[in-house]
Amino acid sequence: MSVHIPAVAKQLPPFTRNTSEILPFVETWMEGQDNRFKRKVLKIFEGAGVDRRYSIMDAPDVFEHTSFEARNDAYVAAMKTLGKQSLEKALQKAAWSPKEVDFIITVSCTGIMIPSVDAYLINELDMREDIVRLPVTEMGCAAGISGMIYAYQFLKANPGKRAAVIALESPTATFQWDDYSMVNIVSAAIFGDGAACVLLSSEEEAPGPKILDEGMYHFYDATHMMGFKLVNSGLQMILDKSVPETISSHFPKIIHPFLERNHRTIEDIDHLIFHPGGKKIVQTVEDLFGSLGKNIDDTKAVLKEYGNMSSATVLYVLERFMERDLEKGSLGLMLSFGPGFSAQRILLEF
Repeated sequence: MSVHIPAVAKQLPPFTRNTSEILPFVETWMEGQDNRFKRKVLKIFEGAGVDRRYSIMDAPDVFEHTSFEARNDAYVAAMKTLGKQSLEKALQKAAWSPKEVDFIITVSCTGIMIPSVDAYLINELDMREDIVRLPVTEMGCAAGISGMIYAYQFLKANPGKRAAVIALESPTATFQWDDYSMVNIVSAAIFGDGAACVLLSSEEEAPGPKILDEGMYHFYDATHMMGFKLVNSGLQMILDKSVPETISSHFPKIIHPFLERNHRTIEDIDHLIFHPGGKKIVQTVEDLFGSLGKNIDDTKAVLKEYGNMSSATVLYVLERFMERDLEKGSLGLMLSFGPGFSAQRILLEF
């Protein structure tokens, strides 16, 4: 019994600006700061590898000094809308009705809402009363693949079922107005908002790429490297500068044993479907795979066109591959990193 991915669909929020349009708002936000520091910050934005980003709020609202409550209210409203739009778009692609979904997983880490967004989607789309729900709130950037892994495990145990995984993120809602630290600045420079939905099925004749294997890899003693701290003004980003170096040092253990247990090597992988965590992480991964004759061009393109949208981003990369007419039997490797610190992997056959 196998699990396939019939469809994936992205959904962008309503507001968008390119980086050059955002720079004046950054300059206004830095009024009163040292001129040398201002120039450094602007260079960070210009060199982040992000040409355009999308947001649930327009730039003036992002850089306005508002309360955690106001930003979280904006997050809640947007997640309901983006969740519905992305799920409907994916269902339409797969020709499924909402009542044909047996398992719904929602992943997000950039705001707080109880009930979780899946409860609203069940009402909005008139989904089944006995649908199984799993909201995942604390896996960060890794949660897009984590959600797929949870769905895969559910479907492996339940033949003939269907699952929807919806990733919904608004990193701009976590921007800290009174925080001039490098972490807050770098986060603002690389992150954007976005949503995506991926559908999985354990039906015999399900279309789409087949999941061959999945796995998680956990770094010991690395809980300090990435995450959020809840402060009075909201969710304050934690992002250690050693993340790229740490990923590089663990890379052989992350990739090779996982492929070996599937009787594969990295040379057998045709498509690299990687989460674009940021320019430095992308460069680190590119250096590691470039020597093996592989490229992560789609990962770089998604970072450039949308920024890092936390858990949703890797699904944007996956959608690019699924929209192509790929060679039957070709292999894809999905990879993302997140708080913990951890790496999440899925091996696909197209």
